[in-house]
Parts: sequence; C-alpha cells; structure tokens
Amino acid sequence: MSDSLSNKDLQPTALAERHWRWQDYAALWVGMVVCVPTYTMASSMLDQGFTWQKAVWLVFLANCIVLVPMILMGRIGAKYGIPFPVIARASFGVKGASLPAVLRGLVACGWFSINCYFGGLALHSFLNVLGMNLSGPAEGQFISNSQLVTFFIFWLMHLYFIWNGLESIRKLEVYAAPLMIAASVALVIWAFIKVSPSQIFSLPAKVVEGGPKTWAALTGLVGFWATLALNIPDFTRFAKSQKDQQVGQFIGLPIPMALFSLVGIIGFSVSQILYGKAQLFPDALLSQIGSVAAGIGLLVILLANLTTNVAANLVSPSYDFSQVAPKYISFRTGGLIAAVIGLLFMPWKLLATSGDYLFVWLGGYGTLLGAIAGILLVDYYLVRKGHLSVEELYNTNGIYTYSNGWNWQAVLAFVLGVLPCLPGYLAVAGIVAKESVPSFLVDLFSFGWFFSLFVAGLYYYISASKQHKLSGVTA
Repeated sequence: MSDSLSNKDLQPTALAERHWRWQDYAALWVGMVVCVPTYTMASSMLDQGFTWQKAVWLVFLANCIVLVPMILMGRIGAKYGIPFPVIARASFGVKGASLPAVLRGLVACGWFSINCYFGGLALHSFLNVLGMNLSGPAEGQFISNSQLVTFFIFWLMHLYFIWNGLESIRKLEVYAAPLMIAASVALVIWAFIKVSPSQIFSLPAKVVEGGPKTWAALTGLVGFWATLALNIPDFTRFAKSQKDQQVGQFIGLPIPMALFSLVGIIGFSVSQILYGKAQLFPDALLSQIGSVAAGIGLLVILLANLTTNVAANLVSPSYDFSQVAPKYISFRTGGLIAAVIGLLFMPWKLLATSGDYLFVWLGGYGTLLGAIAGILLVDYYLVRKGHLSVEELYNTNGIYTYSNGWNWQAVLAFVLGVLPCLPGYLAVAGIVAKESVPSFLVDLFSFGWFFSLFVAGLYYYISASKQHKLSGVTA
C-alpha cells in the first residue's frame, strides 16, 4: 500500500473489528433520526402548505427511496471493509476520489454546523428554564450574543468523540436511542393531554402561493439522507455480516423517520393551538411550556443533536478529508478540520425560513450527491459486476490510476448530472431573478436528486462501455 493513499483509518477493517450487529445499526439510525432537523423537516412541510397526512407519507416514501442506495452502498463496505473515499477511487481514480470526498465532507460540515446551532439553542433555552434570563435575538438579528456562546459550548462537546473514534460513537448511539424514543413518546402524551388528537389533526393546511411543491419537497426529503447514502460504508465496514447491516438499516430508517416527523407535526400544531404561534423548532415549544419537564426535554434535545452530529456529520468528513492527504490527515485530524470548518457556516441565516431549509439546502446538496451516488453504484454493480481489487485501490500506479490518478469520464458524468440543475437552484436560492431562468429549468431542479443520479449514472455507464480497455473493468 502506498503511504500517499493509506493510513490506519483508511485501510480495510480486520475481521476482529467487524462486530457491529443489526441492533447496532438500528440504534445508530434511531440515534440519527431523532433530532431537531428531522422534527423541523416535518414542521417545515406544514409551513409550506402540506397536510399532515401528505407530509408523513412523503417522508416515509423518500426514506424508502433513499434506503435502496443506502443498502447497496452499504454492501460494498461490509464486503471489503473499506470506507466511502476508498470506494470512490474505483470510479473517480485514486486521486480523483478527493472530489466526491471533499464535496461530501463539506456538506457534512454544513450539517454539523446546523446541528450545533440547534444544540446551542436547546442549551440556551435550558439555561433560561433554570432562571438565567438570557436574551434572544433583537429585531433584525438572526442570533443573539448569548446564543452564539451556547452554540460554541455545544460545539466543544463534540471534540471528545472526534478524539475517541467510532467505538465511542457506537456506544453513545446504543445508550441514547432508548432515551430519545421515550422523550418523543412523552412529548406526544403531553400534547394529547393538553389538546385532543382530533383538534391537532384537523387543523387546515396553510395556504401558500402556488400550492405545496410536492416534487421539490420529495427531492429535498430524499436529499436529507443522501449524505449517508454515500458514506454508509464508513459504518458498514464494521458489520458482522451483510444481513446485519441490511436488517438494521431497514428497521432503523424509514418507519422511525415517519414516526418522528409525526412528532414534529404534533408539536408544530400544538404550539399553534395553545400559544397562538406555530413553532418550527422544539426548543421554542419547550421554552413556552417552561417547566421541569421542559428542562428535561431540552436536555434530550441536546443529546439528540449530539448523537446525530457525531455519527452523521463527523465520521464522514473525518474519512473524506483524510482521502486528500492520508499521510498527514488521520481520522482525528479530519474530524477536527470538519469541526473548525463548521464554525464558518452561519446556519441561523440558512434556517431563517422553512423554504430555505427544505428547498435550497436539502434540494441543493441532494443534487450534488445524487450524481456521485449514480456514478459509484453504476461503476460497482453494472460496470465491475460487484468486484473490486482492494490492493489496487491503494496503488498509485494500478488499474484505478486512470490519467494521473483521475478518471475524467467520471468527472464529466458528475458535471453533466449537476449542471442542468444549476440555473434552477440559483433561481430558487434567490441568487438570480426567478424570471430570468426558464420555468422548465426551475422545474428540473425540483427533480434534482433523481435527475443527477440518472444522468450521471447513465453517461458513466455509456462511457465505460465504449472504452475498449477500461482500466479495472473486472476488478
């Protein structure tokens, strides 16, 4: 193995390290699912004009869709014991894999920052429940000084898990998952005591201009876990068997996502009924309640965001940034880099409106990651027929070297998958005037993840088939 392509964190896992059972993967997913972004995703859909029935159904459908590439990518990690950046070398080249790795890592940094923001808000509200009377943002502000301090305090909590690695994360998820399920059930029971279920579920849908955007919402919902659909091998490389990773993911993802999104809908509706203002974020609802129970709930929110953040948003960039310079960047170093980059994001602006969260953030990065997923899945399952040469993935002059370490056909496939969606994204994000972009391109962005996955995968397959001697086509 070349030192420039390998370190102890990127090398295949030994058999002794492959001890994760289906229960571990189910707990991992429950720990990641039960978080403020999931809660907010559902309440954002109500704020965008969806009925609660359609919101829950779309959440369930989206997660059934994303479960397919999740399990397919997970099979590669479980079979070879290698993380996502190393798998990407087969299609993008041993150096070119840095492109999808860095893109995936930067998205994780954004999510890391968002979850730190939610955790900071929960800590801020908890301190207020204790009687500290910290102020919120003033008129025209996105975040107050005291909220910025609690944001940084919550950020610091993650350094322990970066330093102690994946096993500490597995233990955190196993112990935390039951607590978060219990807290979710308790919130629903409290809501049903205060307000009758019939009143909660009979609230009329909000009227929005142009009506709810179903396909754009579905694309955003698929994009929610499009991140993990790429780097799930970072976890399944520790699986005891293929059955363990498949069963654990099947149990832990679609149904828990639908159920917890329903918790978000109940909280959103109850806050409207009891306090006259629908709250997108659970910490705001708990602050309104203002009791010992609310304080406990805020602590659970802290735990929920911590479990999600360390598993979903620190593991990936730790490996991804290590791919860029394995000799110098270990898992720990990559995690620290991700944590520092996360400080540079400003999630309070991104989350200022439900539309920005659902369509701009989720839909935007989902389009990027859909193209990468299409290329990787086509390369492994259709081009290479499920075979990789592990040794060659760490060889600077092997079959995955292509042109100076880059497979430019994979890069072109990525560009072709993403570029047509760019004008629509710029219009939806408000970077350019919506009137200046043809309506069909705006509509195309609504299908961004599906479009980029299909187009990038199709072009990659055609280009690979036309090459007379595709390097490593059978390995």
